[in-house]
Amino acid sequence: MSDVMAELTHKQDVRPGANAASREDERVFYPSLDSLHSELERISPLVTLFKSVIDPVLVVVTLYGLHFMFDVVFGGTELVLAALAFMLTMMVMDGSVLLVPTPGLVWWGITRFVLGWCFVVLTLGLISYLASWDLYFYPPYILTWIVVAPLAQLLVHGLVIGVMGTITTHSRRRVAIVGANDAGLALRDRIRANNYLNMEFVGFFDDRDITRLREDRMSDKEILARLEEMTGIIQREGINQVFISLPMSSQPRVMSLLDSLQDSTVSIYFVPDYFVFDMIQGHVDNVAGIPVVCVCDSPFTGLKGVVKRWEDVVLTLCILALIWPIMLVTAVAVKMTSPGPVIFKQRRYGMDGKSIQVYKFRSMTVMEDGDKVTQARQGDQRLTPIGAFLRKTSLDELPQFINVLEGKMSIVGPRPHANTHNEYYRKLIKGYMIRHKVRPGITGWAQVNGCRGETDTLDKMERRIDFDLAYLRHWSLWMDLRIVLMTAYQTIRPKGNAY
Repeated sequence: MSDVMAELTHKQDVRPGANAASREDERVFYPSLDSLHSELERISPLVTLFKSVIDPVLVVVTLYGLHFMFDVVFGGTELVLAALAFMLTMMVMDGSVLLVPTPGLVWWGITRFVLGWCFVVLTLGLISYLASWDLYFYPPYILTWIVVAPLAQLLVHGLVIGVMGTITTHSRRRVAIVGANDAGLALRDRIRANNYLNMEFVGFFDDRDITRLREDRMSDKEILARLEEMTGIIQREGINQVFISLPMSSQPRVMSLLDSLQDSTVSIYFVPDYFVFDMIQGHVDNVAGIPVVCVCDSPFTGLKGVVKRWEDVVLTLCILALIWPIMLVTAVAVKMTSPGPVIFKQRRYGMDGKSIQVYKFRSMTVMEDGDKVTQARQGDQRLTPIGAFLRKTSLDELPQFINVLEGKMSIVGPRPHANTHNEYYRKLIKGYMIRHKVRPGITGWAQVNGCRGETDTLDKMERRIDFDLAYLRHWSLWMDLRIVLMTAYQTIRPKGNAY
């Protein structure tokens, strides 16, 4: 786990204006199991099949099969349970990550598989309880299914790992890359790291001397020849595929290279150098058959948006069921310790920059919501008698769970700033408004990494935005759950400079 998240906490040059080359590790290499899995989906139809069909089908098949063993009727209630289990497994259970034989991540893959199944079971249990379905189920039947279903998935995954390991050993394609630049080196590393690509990296073709290349990331033995010698080397080495990783500025050179490769039988691919951009959920897509490269997009499109919303609703209902006494006591304390309303409403930027009203327990004697909003600071005279405590423990944020149910906020996301602060910082920090491509959150990646309280310097705000954009780049359901757990821990044992 620590290895996976280490990259997310590494904050060297991740600002939108930072040098692209220095950020290459942060964006090119897999920052989490989810981005690794997304890559596998694009190159392995079997992985996509497991995620979308086979895992959910196994869950339903085991539920149906066990009814024979326990001699129970598979009626309407069981059919509804099967349908819900199918949908939840398809959205939540990222079990196909077990197909990734990555050193150091195997046990985390299994752990996440188990946590995912626990999440599915708890969600089904909550729905059954609220709908009083639990009265219609035979407990030994359901408990056995809860144990057998994930075991069946693990068994099938293990069989597939063995079969695919045998297949990939005998069908490798030999690959060469033209251009030992950042994009070419990243492609080489991914080919070597991913056995399911069925590729064997042979070397680079490059006209530059090794002293002008990235000696820290490659050796002179990896340079096969200059570009003019390619055709002969391709035939001699039995190369099947060539990836051209030259910059877009080298168009005449690329065209000449393509002409020379026509005299061979290799498959030719072009690697666009869009690594020069600050990618936010970057991917290749097509519009009416025209290939396009997405440079900046929300992570919550399509099925991911459904998963995110489902996560928000389920977690909010569970959390409110636990904390409503705390909210009641806090509301009474606010009312008794200072005059004014219990709930403070302030306009903030929501998703896509649209204005929303955010709810908080009032912690100050003033309720600023105009063109000028002064941030709270240590020893602020505007704080109510319990205001400092509310802000330090984040109890003042609890009413925002209502915002989550309204669909205006999310449990996890970039914290919303006052509108006047947004207008100020968007002029000073490049890419500042990108954080508004998602719903604002009650807590966020920045907050659990210490970016709380007053941002009295530009550096502090830049650091907060760095974390917000890192969250957009690397979002996953499991990253959200980790942030929620870290927030709960920090609430119990508060530290930092929130006031």
